[in-house]
Amino acid sequence: MAKAPTVEDVARVAGVSRQTVSNVLNSPAIVRDATRARVERAIADLGYRPHIAARALRTRRSSAIGIHLDPYAGGVSGVVLDRFVHALTEKAGERGLRVLLYAARSADEEIERMRELVEGGEVDGFVVTGTFHGDPRTGWLIDRDIPFVAFGRPWGIDDVDDPAHLWVDVDGAAGTRAATAHLVAAGIGSVAFLGWPAGSGTGDDRERGWRDVAGAAGVRLTAEEDVTAARAVVAAALADRPGIAAVVCASDTLAIGARLAAASVGRDAMPIIGFDNTPAAEALGLSSIEQLPERVADGVLQLLTGPSGAFVAPQAATAGAAHVLVEPRLVLR
Repeated sequence: MAKAPTVEDVARVAGVSRQTVSNVLNSPAIVRDATRARVERAIADLGYRPHIAARALRTRRSSAIGIHLDPYAGGVSGVVLDRFVHALTEKAGERGLRVLLYAARSADEEIERMRELVEGGEVDGFVVTGTFHGDPRTGWLIDRDIPFVAFGRPWGIDDVDDPAHLWVDVDGAAGTRAATAHLVAAGIGSVAFLGWPAGSGTGDDRERGWRDVAGAAGVRLTAEEDVTAARAVVAAALADRPGIAAVVCASDTLAIGARLAAASVGRDAMPIIGFDNTPAAEALGLSSIEQLPERVADGVLQLLTGPSGAFVAPQAATAGAAHVLVEPRLVLR
């Protein structure tokens, strides 16, 4: 088995001292740009990975990022967050960082878990998922100056010109806009939208993209995140409005319900596009909008590790530099 590269190996290849390599890993701002680039190139070429335990002792950092693991609830769309956590763990490991998972059943319980992890020195920062209007978790972290990045924008406030914190999100409106434009360009006819009841920031954003193309006359349908409920809503709509020629949906769960409804009235060929591109959508041959959680993970680490890239040192939440918006991909089947 080949011996893992060491700091000394990196120093030798880069033509610098061992201390300079250490500075690049732990205090990159004090190293000249050209020297830092040479060391980073040597690290990449050698595949060097810092020893986490040793670095924790030296820097008094845990080199760990905490993230909440949602309770298992079955269904179709939960796989997206699972894929994100996997990507985050893999990409953090490449930077010499660890991801620490914790469970909680409510926002208040999650805040308590965060408190325990911070007071125990077990994490250097957090990734907050599933943000919503008036989210108490982000306020708690901001008040205590604890580093974090949200996967999901801070709904209900000015998150671009006057950002309260760092965030990464998928541009849901861009996804549904592209899906609707594709159907309209194909001459499909009236494109309806099947979303969740109003009040969901994510759902409202996805509806907005469809509305940009469909216009005020577009047919908007709503259902809870449930295949049976979606099937009933779409079946009733097709009976009342036979002119509906296609449906863009806020999730793959809703799209599966819509597909079953269309099939039940003999309209198997009616175009239906979901959101999330889950394995279920792929198996059923449904077109869908893919969130690209690997790019979200890249964005989270870019914001959370700032210029260093190797430890939690988030960049400032300033206008124009506090967020990463990932454009999703339309997958046609």
